[in-house]
Amino acid sequence: MANQRLPVRVIPNARKNFVVVTMRHHQSCCLAVSAIVCAGLLLVLPVVVIAGGRKPTPGAIQASISFREQRIKMVETQIEGRGVTDKQVLEAMLKVPRHLFVPERYRVYAYADQPLPIGQGQTISQPYIVAFMTEALSLKKDDKVLEIGTGSGYQAAVLSEIAKEVYTIEIVPELAESAEECLKSLGYGNVHVKCGDGYLGWPENAPFDAIIVTCAPDEIPQALVNQLAEGGRIVLPVGARWTIQKLILAEKIKGQIVQRTLLPVRFVPMIHGNETK
Repeated sequence: MANQRLPVRVIPNARKNFVVVTMRHHQSCCLAVSAIVCAGLLLVLPVVVIAGGRKPTPGAIQASISFREQRIKMVETQIEGRGVTDKQVLEAMLKVPRHLFVPERYRVYAYADQPLPIGQGQTISQPYIVAFMTEALSLKKDDKVLEIGTGSGYQAAVLSEIAKEVYTIEIVPELAESAEECLKSLGYGNVHVKCGDGYLGWPENAPFDAIIVTCAPDEIPQALVNQLAEGGRIVLPVGARWTIQKLILAEKIKGQIVQRTLLPVRFVPMIHGNETK
């Protein structure tokens, strides 16, 4: 049977985003590609559909490829292949089971080169960005790290494989609770989760040797600068909401911040505590 291109269908969902589905028939099955707009990010998700319109389970799609094998390929092609060379970062990315930090329905895509929805309008960052930002901090084994924007807990888990202690703040209660449960279940005892306003930092545990922010403020919050140790580094996206932002690396030298731009990026916005009410 010759390949036949079917029309594109645009299906609005209840949250007023859109799912765009295209299908191409080939012999007894067809390939569907879904592009989902979630939290301002375009996610391209391949879905295999067998003849008759029946969907196999995600596990069946990847039956011949273990998550471990996918993780190895992710590190080799997406991370090391793009220039990340820090061995402890590469080892952490190989070790942390990313698929356990995403909703079950998206686990088949856990090691794909893209961000994924994790609920509450938030996302888990693309694997390369997680590795790149972690490498930028130049972490040492005795470092104490502050993370703003726990999300699913994946970035905190990667940090905890390298640093001595990780303190992570999430403003969305549901995400903070689920991330803490996930991290504890996987044995990450050196990660401490708090639900709160990231703009305020975690002063009772300051100073921090490194700070990583996984959501975008308009500028570097002064409270985080105050809580950064002398000689410490902070990496974060900076820019207006839902625009292309700048990934900034800054170092505290004699009490002053010296910064440089690393990459153009796009992150979900950093939210003040009063914006959640």
